[in-house]
This record gives sequence, C-alpha cells and structure tokens, in this order.
Amino acid sequence: MTCASQFRWTSSARSDAGRVREINEDACLDQPELGRWAVADGMGGHAVGDVASGLVIEALRQLDSPVSMKTFVADAHARLQSANRQLRQEAARRQVQRIGSTVVVLLACDRFCAYVWAGDSRLYLARHGSLRQLTRDHSQVEALKSLGVLTDAQARHHPAQHMITRAVGATDLLELDDDALEVTDGDIFLLCSDGLSNEVSDEEILAVLTTAAHENASGELVDLALSRGGRDNITAVVVRAEDPNASDKTLLNPSP
Repeated sequence: MTCASQFRWTSSARSDAGRVREINEDACLDQPELGRWAVADGMGGHAVGDVASGLVIEALRQLDSPVSMKTFVADAHARLQSANRQLRQEAARRQVQRIGSTVVVLLACDRFCAYVWAGDSRLYLARHGSLRQLTRDHSQVEALKSLGVLTDAQARHHPAQHMITRAVGATDLLELDDDALEVTDGDIFLLCSDGLSNEVSDEEILAVLTTAAHENASGELVDLALSRGGRDNITAVVVRAEDPNASDKTLLNPSP
C-alpha cells in the first residue's frame, strides 16, 4: 500500500547556468507521478558544487514509495543525512573544507504536502491570488531580518545575502527543517534556487504563476531572472495541484 495523493499533479522544471557562471551548480528533481520535487544549489565558491547538488538530488531520487506522510518525510531526512555523510567523506578525500549544497524538497501524500529544507533555496505557495514563502532561509541575512535589523528590501541586496548557515555537507551534523500543509485545489508551488529569488520580486513571481501556461511557468521565471542579469545559477520547479473531485469542476448546465 502506498500513500497516493488525491490530487492530479502537473509540473515543469528548468535550470540555467545564468549569464555569469560557466558551470551550473544547481540540480533539480521533477517527478509529479511520484509526488516528489526538489531543488539543490551547490555552494558557490566551494569545490565541485555541481557534484554536491547532483549527489543530493540522486539521494532523493532513491526515496521509497511511502505508506504515510510520516514515513515519506522520515525517508527524506534519512536520505539527506546519508548524502551529508557522503559529502563530508568526499571533502576529506579531496582535502577541502567542505563540499555542500542547499536543498528544498516537496512531497505529496493523500491530501497533504510536506516540505524539508536546509539553506536558502525556497518553497513558495500561490493560493487564491496571493503568494506565501513557506520556507525560512537559513542565512545570515534572514537572521538579521528576524532581529528587525534589516527590511525585506534591504535584505535583497545585502552584501551577506549569499552567506548561508545550513547546507547538506557543510558540517558533520546536518540540521533540517520540515513542515506540512493541507493542499487545496488549484494550489501552485514554486521551488527555486536563490538565483531566481534574488532577481525576481514576489509580485513578479505571483504574476507568472497565475498567468503563464502551466508548462511554461518555470521557463518564464528563469527567463525573467536572466533578463535581470542572471548573476547566479537559476532553477525553478513549478508544481500545480488539481482536485478532479472538486465540486466546482462540474460545468454542465443543461437546458430544462
């Protein structure tokens, strides 16, 4: 028995190296048929960030078919802890301080979605015409925002905006956060690396998510970030939930 979702899931994904960096150190997972999606961003400036993000995504690709949301989340934690150990071992073998990657994971099961993350890759939810950031960045800038030292606008261009406080492979002990929510018909989720969120405003993200053809949304968001300079690798995974049993799906109105 597996934990099947009652929703019909569709998704699109795009990743681009950007206009400045030669190597794309981002990686993503897009498996709507299995109810799992992820974005990983290899730590810029560290050795082989593309290896780190690739290893994280491959670990998540090996997730077992879940019997419940609890087991699904537990499995994701276990796979990421294993990836953390592998990256620590690889860093030691290469004699470098760390090889690391951020990660954000979205998992669908029954009527719910859970999400797990470390670092500043983000998960957003567009619902009923508004956009909400579900994850909380593990970064120095976010810590300053929580203390009231920085506003959102100041944080966007702060010199420390790329300094994260958690990542897979960064330390021997990996700290992950997770949460869950009940899904509503028409919900649209966005998983992205900071190469997108640093270049594109929340208002612009919402506009694309709610107006673009679903299969084009991830590409349009990446193109928008590229048009702003594409100073970092850019990855977007856009996920839509449709409830085939929703009451407002009945459109037939025969004449009496």
